[in-house]
Amino acid sequence: MTIEIGSRRGFVAMLLGGAMGLALTGAAIAQTSGQPVRVGGTLALTGPLAATGMVHKIVGEIYVEQLNKKKGLLGRPVEWVLLDDQSKPDLARTLYEKLVTVDKVDLLIGPYATGAILSAMAVAERQGKLLVHHTFGIPNLAKYDAQFPAWHMGPVPEKTVAGLLIDALAASEKPPKTIAIVTSKFPSVHFLAVGARDVAKAKGLTEVLYLEFEFGTKDFGPIAARVREANADFLYMGSIGLEGVQLLEALKKLGYSPRHHYYTYPAPGPMALSPDAAGALSTTVFEDQPPFTNNPGAAAFAKAYKERAEKAGLPYTLADVQGGASYAAWQILEAAVNATKSLDDKKLAAWIHANKVDTITGKLRFNEMGNYGDDLSKVKQVQNGKWVVVWPKEAAAPGAKLIAR
Repeated sequence: MTIEIGSRRGFVAMLLGGAMGLALTGAAIAQTSGQPVRVGGTLALTGPLAATGMVHKIVGEIYVEQLNKKKGLLGRPVEWVLLDDQSKPDLARTLYEKLVTVDKVDLLIGPYATGAILSAMAVAERQGKLLVHHTFGIPNLAKYDAQFPAWHMGPVPEKTVAGLLIDALAASEKPPKTIAIVTSKFPSVHFLAVGARDVAKAKGLTEVLYLEFEFGTKDFGPIAARVREANADFLYMGSIGLEGVQLLEALKKLGYSPRHHYYTYPAPGPMALSPDAAGALSTTVFEDQPPFTNNPGAAAFAKAYKERAEKAGLPYTLADVQGGASYAAWQILEAAVNATKSLDDKKLAAWIHANKVDTITGKLRFNEMGNYGDDLSKVKQVQNGKWVVVWPKEAAAPGAKLIAR
C-alpha cells in the first residue's frame, strides 16, 4: 500500500484529526491529469470497531488504486481523504463536517457501522451532499433522499434477516424449538434482535431468554451464565465486532457450547478462526467463493484483497461480507460519476435513484424504503476455520451445507 498526503490541506488534516489522504503515486497517477477528485470519509481505525474498520480501509485503498489505473474519475486522479472516527458516532459527525467545510472534498463515502453512518448522513443532508455507504442496518432511519446503501438487506431486515436464518435452521437435521436472544444495545444489532423476537414467535420457536447488554461490555461472564442456564436450542446474539468471540470465550469457561448459534456483525477473522466458534452462523452478501466470484470483477477483487490482507497481517485474509459491501459502495459512486460525467451531488443522486447498479454483490436498486431494494442476504457458517455460504441452496458454496451440532 502506498500512502501519501495529497495536499497541504490533507497534511494538516492528518495532524489534527488522524487523517490519511490515500492516493497512488508514480505510473498510475501519471495516467490522469488535473486536480484530484477528493473523496472524503471516516472509518473506525481505532476503538472497539477497529478490527472491522481495517477491512474497509484495505478495500478503499484497493479501489482507489484501481480507479487511478483506469484514469480515475472524469480523467482526474482520485484521492481518498480518510479520517479516524475512533468508533465514535459523535466524532464521525464532527469529522464529516470538517471534510465538507474545511477539506472541501468533492464526494463523500460513508463510515463503518450504523451509528457513524447516521451521523454522516445528518451532515450530508445539512450540506446537500450525496452519501454512499456500506453498513447501515436500520432502513427506516434512512430519511435522507440522497443517501444510498450498498449492503442490501432489504427495506425490512428486522423481518427478512431473521426469517431467512430460521428457515435455514428449520431445514437442517436438528431444527431448533427454543431460542435465546442476547443483544448489544448497538443500534442496528439491537434493532434486528428485537425484530427477531417477533419472527421467532411467528415461526413457532419458544423464547427462553431475552437479554440486552451495553455496547462496549468486556465482562461476558454473567451473560454467559444466563445463556447456559437457558440452554436454548438456538442462541441468537445481536453482536458487532468482537462481542461474539468474547461471549464464546466466556461460555467455554463454563463448559458450555451452544447448539445453533448466530452473530449479527462479527469481526470476520476472529470469529472464523476462534476454536470455540465452529458452526457459528451469520449473514452475508459476499464471500470469496462461487457463486459470488462468478460476478464480473469479483474474483480479481478477492485476489487483491487476500494479498493486501496478508501484507497487513490480518488474521483472516478472505474477502467477506464487509469487504464486498465496501467494494460495492465504491462501485455505486464510480458508476454514478461515469454515467453523469459530473461531480454534482444532485445529478449523482438522481441517476442512482433511476438506475440499477451492477456490483460484485449483485444488481442493486434503490427504490424502496430508505432507498433499499431487494434483500440479497445469505446464511453463512464457520466450517473448518472459514466462512462458507450454506443457505439458500442455490447460493451455497460448492458442496457446502448447514452443519447441525
